[in-house]
Amino acid sequence: MIDKTCADPAAAIAPIGDGASVMVGGFGTSGIPYGLLNALAEKGARDLTIISNNAGEGEAGIAALLKLGLVAKVICSYPRTPGSVWFERRYKAGEVALEVMPQGTLAERMRAAGSGLGGFFTPTGYGTRLAEGKETRVIDGRGYLFEPPLSADFALIRGEAGDRWGNLTYHATARNFNPVMAMAARHSIAEVRHLSTEPLDPERVVTPGIFIASLCAYAVRP
Repeated sequence: MIDKTCADPAAAIAPIGDGASVMVGGFGTSGIPYGLLNALAEKGARDLTIISNNAGEGEAGIAALLKLGLVAKVICSYPRTPGSVWFERRYKAGEVALEVMPQGTLAERMRAAGSGLGGFFTPTGYGTRLAEGKETRVIDGRGYLFEPPLSADFALIRGEAGDRWGNLTYHATARNFNPVMAMAARHSIAEVRHLSTEPLDPERVVTPGIFIASLCAYAVRP
């Protein structure tokens, strides 16, 4: 019987090496896998591409990776939040690349990757600089641009509860980018507030264990 549990966050993120692309769940401070991110910062893997809704804030999480100079590129929907000090410093110094896209496009590109789709046409961004270099098409008189699927080597997500098979539930708004990232990445790693030795109620499961490669307990919730 498959047991996907790891002893701690450091063991869970051990497969992540230099140059990896890493999706990081969370919206604002909700649902961010701080335990896994702290472990990744301590490991010191470099030249990372971080895919997340924003570029972090303060001194923790993604911001800690930027502070340590471990990030080569950020893909997000809005990089500048009131506390995104470290992203701004690295970007202004030319030390980190940036790819920006609308929030819905970001989520849908990951959903397409997780669903095995080849991409999609969206009206968002048509006729703007976001459409530069992209395939466009007029459908029923309305302009669209093509967006490809977005995958990653790894996803770091946070669940409220998980069992040893990798099934996950989420707490309130922590159910944001976490489920879609779990599907989109080739190797998804979860930290959970409660790790159960018994199977979770299937009616409560949001992310089925088939999408999770490993998980660990991390009870701290900011």
